[in-house]
Amino acid sequence: IARMKPGVIFVNTARGPLVDYDALYDALVSGHIGSAMLETFAVEPVPADWPLLQLPNVTLTPHIAGASVRTVTYAAEQAAEEVRRFIAGLPPVNPC
Repeated sequence: IARMKPGVIFVNTARGPLVDYDALYDALVSGHIGSAMLETFAVEPVPADWPLLQLPNVTLTPHIAGASVRTVTYAAEQAAEEVRRFIAGLPPVNPC
């Protein structure tokens, strides 16, 4: 975080534990990082007293950024196709 350019927008959509939240908080308060957008967290749900919740330059999403109408529809269609294949005695396209 300290190596980032001043004023950057920090975005994490990967894994929560990848982030040093204490360092992120300090960088946000000092202004080194302009804002942060977080879609995933080290602990879910985040505690009500989590310091990042108090900052005006932090945006949080509820870990559903990929759940658009299009992706949910596609997932439902794929699941229905797998059920159809199972009933027809065919192997699954995407076995686990």
